[in-house]
This record gives sequence, C-alpha cells and structure tokens, in this order.
Amino acid sequence: MDESDRLAALATLNEPVRRRLYDFVAAQPDAVGRDEASESVGVPRSVAAFHLDKLADAGLLEVQFRRPPGRAGPGAGRPAKLYRRAAGEISLSVPERHYDLAGVLLARGVATAESQGLSPSQGVRTAAREHGREIGRQGPRGPRANAGRREIEEVLRENGYEPFVERSAVVLANCPFHTVAEEQRDLVCGMNLAFLEGVLEGLGATRHAASLEPAPGRCCVTVRPR
Repeated sequence: MDESDRLAALATLNEPVRRRLYDFVAAQPDAVGRDEASESVGVPRSVAAFHLDKLADAGLLEVQFRRPPGRAGPGAGRPAKLYRRAAGEISLSVPERHYDLAGVLLARGVATAESQGLSPSQGVRTAAREHGREIGRQGPRGPRANAGRREIEEVLRENGYEPFVERSAVVLANCPFHTVAEEQRDLVCGMNLAFLEGVLEGLGATRHAASLEPAPGRCCVTVRPR
C-alpha cells in the first residue's frame, strides 16, 4: 500500500460499528461468519455484512469461504463467507517512517555478519547495500544506464524519504529511521548510507553518489552528482 491507501484503510476504522466488528473478528482464534459477528455487536446481519465487506475491501480483514463442519458433498449448500484479521500490517506515521525496513536490514545484517565472519556493523552495511540494490532494480522504470536525478527522487520518495534539490544535490528532508538513528546514530547512519548506495547501484545511477552529510533537521545522507 502507498501512503494514501494506508490512510484510507485506517480511516475505515473511524466508523463505530465497523471498529467494534473489527475488534471482535481480530480477537477470535478462527474466522467468523456474519451471523456470529452481527450478534456480537448487536446489529442486523445485513449491517454487519456491509461493514465486514468494507473492512475486507480496505485490506483489514481476509475473506474465506468454508462449509460448516460435517456438511459436505451435494446438498450441503453454499460455503459460508467468513472473516478473519488480515495477516499483513498497516501503519501510518507523519512524517513517514519505515521502522519495518530498519528491522529487516538489522536482522539480515546480524545473519550476514555471522555467516561471513564480519563485525555486526559490517554485516548490517553489507545487507543494507544488497537490499538497496534490489529496491533500485525494482524501481518503476527498472535499472537504467545513467539513471538521472528524476529517477533517483522517485524511488527515494517511494521509500519514505522526502527529496528536494539544493544546488544540484538531492537533499533528504526526512529520515525513515529517525527514532532508531537517535538511539544508535553511527550504526543506523552507516546502514542508511549503504542502503542508498545500493539503491543508486540498482538504478544504474552512475553519475550520482551518496555521502554522509549530517545536518540538523534532515537525513544524514545527501546524493550529489559525481
């Protein structure tokens, strides 16, 4: 989901009946049907069905079709429509943060360090650079020879940065890892630099380079023409 989709999904929960239905479904160990859900919150079945489908459309619930136990074969009727909490996560922060990505990079970094005999910080930078290459290669236009500033800004914006141009350099107003960086600045800034170096490599942006240039109120990395 992009930011607007995540906002729309979370806004779906602002309706009181819908929120109660979501809380009920999320608390159950297995998928539940419309009758059970409607009884739990005291609304007609048709009302429950409407809100449950809205929650499913927003990606907050998953839908299954299943016959009740003991009913199978011809004459068993149509499978019942059941709902359960979606397995994925939906989060929104202003400004945008990507702590899930930080967690992935740090976990991969520890595994890389153990498998290759590196220090933890070296493992994190190695894993971050490789993941950055993957992100760059999967950019909206794919890897390109001599990808330019526009392509760089587009990919960075999609990954939680807020790029703007300052005297030909791409400066990043937002750090997606802000709180973690406040706790472990050297480790996270090194990871951030390696990640963005990998993004540039994956994009094929050979005319640009990332460098650490920390300054108050912005990300520690700046992308400049070589």
